[in-house]
Amino acid sequence: MRAPSLYLALLLPCAAAAAQDWPVYGGDPGGARYSPLAQIDRANVSRLAVAWRFRTGEADVPLRPGRRISLEATPLVVRGTMFVSTPLGKVFALDAATGRERWRFDAAVDPATGFGDFTSRGVSYWVDARAARAADGTECAARVVVATIDGRLIALDASHGTPCAGFGAHGTVDLRRGLRNAPGEFAEYEVTSPPAVVGDVLVVGSAVADNGRVDMASGEVRGYDARTGALRWTFDPVPQDPRDAAYATWEGPGAHRTGAANAWSVLVADTARGLVFVPTSSPSPDYYGGARLGDDRHANSLVALRAATGAVAWAFQTVHHDLWDYDNASPPALATVRGVPAVLQATKTGMLFVLDRVTGKPLVPVEERAVPTSTVPGERASPTQPFGIVLSPHAARAADAFGADDADRAWCRATMAALRNEGIFTPPSREGTLVVPSNIGGAHWGGVAVDAGRGLAVVPVNTVAAVVQLIPRDSVGAHEDGWEYAAMRGTPYVMRRRILLSPKRVPCTPPPFGELVAVDLAAGRVAWRVPLGTPGPLAPAGMDSTMLRSLGSPNLGGPIVTAGGLAFVGAALDRMLRAFDVETGRELWRAPLPAAGKATPMTYAVGGRQFVAIAAGGDNEVFGRGDEIVVFALPQR
Repeated sequence: MRAPSLYLALLLPCAAAAAQDWPVYGGDPGGARYSPLAQIDRANVSRLAVAWRFRTGEADVPLRPGRRISLEATPLVVRGTMFVSTPLGKVFALDAATGRERWRFDAAVDPATGFGDFTSRGVSYWVDARAARAADGTECAARVVVATIDGRLIALDASHGTPCAGFGAHGTVDLRRGLRNAPGEFAEYEVTSPPAVVGDVLVVGSAVADNGRVDMASGEVRGYDARTGALRWTFDPVPQDPRDAAYATWEGPGAHRTGAANAWSVLVADTARGLVFVPTSSPSPDYYGGARLGDDRHANSLVALRAATGAVAWAFQTVHHDLWDYDNASPPALATVRGVPAVLQATKTGMLFVLDRVTGKPLVPVEERAVPTSTVPGERASPTQPFGIVLSPHAARAADAFGADDADRAWCRATMAALRNEGIFTPPSREGTLVVPSNIGGAHWGGVAVDAGRGLAVVPVNTVAAVVQLIPRDSVGAHEDGWEYAAMRGTPYVMRRRILLSPKRVPCTPPPFGELVAVDLAAGRVAWRVPLGTPGPLAPAGMDSTMLRSLGSPNLGGPIVTAGGLAFVGAALDRMLRAFDVETGRELWRAPLPAAGKATPMTYAVGGRQFVAIAAGGDNEVFGRGDEIVVFALPQR
């Protein structure tokens, strides 16, 4: 039997409690990642200390060689209870003040499955308004909804963690069923992000493995009834209706059988307008588009859907005919810019687009610029690409190559000089292309945090480059160490790629290797930028701490901002959580984590005390390995 106090606390929100909570992945349905809490501020943040820690136990689970899982969840807190999900399908409810476990649910995900991004970035929370009016203890009136990596959508009673029997089949909907292109292998289709909640609709995207073949699993976005789990609508980013204006932008006899173009990032919503904003990814395969010539509209786009029906309200494409794995990996974020309701989309291209939330028209100018052409037989790159606010470098010259020492730099310089290198959007080539930004971004899945009062958007970015080469299928030899190979079945080519590191495992492109960038939204320009973290295992030997801080770090994870004038972010390789002055970018505090905070933090208050929490999960490789939620607060008097 549930405790009545816990049930009522979870079911009956109020304005005061909402200001203390973090009830959605992005803090609010629009994903601004802003908290009005200000107990922790610029004057006292240096006194933050660990308040409590919680281990999920998954770091102890044996994995097959080469496999990795990563705790990347952003916890939710609703009226004193924290909810957090894990890569292996566990959901925990914890006392948010102490970390004491209240309940757990185990979906029993198989750890031996070879998912590409073996993670879960969090859960969703929904209250049934019909049942809440009764406030009589109705089962599953408040629900925690988790989308597991293996494609199950599960609804749990928020008060005690048991499946909601009236949802789907005994609490579960199978997301792998009903796709236009069925997954060819189990690990080809996964779900890593929590559903968006818009009224009584759960909107769910998916992650599809990259580069296996032309017709990978399809990337439909779907709306499900939050009470019953019934499918309400489906949106396919690869248009199937010839009457759709985007249909003609997919050219070739098999273009409309293309897979992927899925939305694997977090979706956000304008609940007042009934809109859900969907950031879509590249079609399959990423690096050769000969079977899908044309702009491929709705792929690599921000698509505004009507949450009740799935109809397209508008769409804005951030990359035409993607050949670089430039997914829209960042969650969108809602803001108000110069008095106009806006939506922000940061991209792997290292750019930020600021769009009218109602029409999709740019509020900050977007320029279509000429870009390099393809030299690959059968390919036709787009002659132009859209350019918004530039956040990270778009070119890297061989003359500026970095390295651990003179010999290391010489190797980098010679390697870069031998590659096709005409700046951003240089297409993949048979001789090898330097890709800047690399496939990890630019801006990445960490996304954007918005301080509306100060008119700032804070974004972490990477600056490292990758090498991509297309090899004719009949010329492929033995696979070389250090390269990632992809079959791209249905095309004439095999792709190989790698992040460009020197023989001493240092990025060849000049530092900083990662930055935290703030954008003045009203002015449409960068307000400040600072190196983010230190490069950990990628740092050259013998550097002092000042030099290391100037290098920055490749990073994966997001920021939050608070009314206390702070931006919190982990993300870097050096396993730290940091606080920055949101107005200047000056680092004010940092604290060590057991593994890298490859996640987005959050903040909440219980009993008048503000806490900051982050998942310290690493990734089994350069980010380390861990399974902890680490929670900080000011010392109690």
